Amino acid sequence: MAQIAVQPIYLKDVVLSVAGSDFEKHVSSVTFTPSVSSATWKGLEPTAVFTNVGASTWMVDLAYAQDWDTTGSLSAYLFANEGAEVTLTFEPVAGGSSWSADVIIVPGAVGGAVDSYAEATVSLPVQGRPTFTPAV
Repeated sequence: MAQIAVQPIYLKDVVLSVAGSDFEKHVSSVTFTPSVSSATWKGLEPTAVFTNVGASTWMVDLAYAQDWDTTGSLSAYLFANEGAEVTLTFEPVAGGSSWSADVIIVPGAVGGAVDSYAEATVSLPVQGRPTFTPAV
């Protein structure tokens, strides 16, 4: 078997665009997460076991700093645009490969713990599946 080289991604110079606005300064984590359901049917004989999977559904999970005073902040955008379908684009390394998806905007949490930055997480449902664009 051939040995395949690997070049792990180190997230430090990321591009994150939501509906054409750049939000990488607002976000500390971006994760595209698939979910796949499976079903198993078993017959009355031990080898009569059949398993299959459904189509994947995707979410884009964001962790971000809450900012309710800056015009155009991600917190305010999510709150004001609940239900809107927009394009989200994520480049793990600026200028490299990218992932994009049409997501449905949902609002995030408000508030947090004493003596800490108010941050929140939100899971944005993806319409269909993400699109991968390799670096050129």
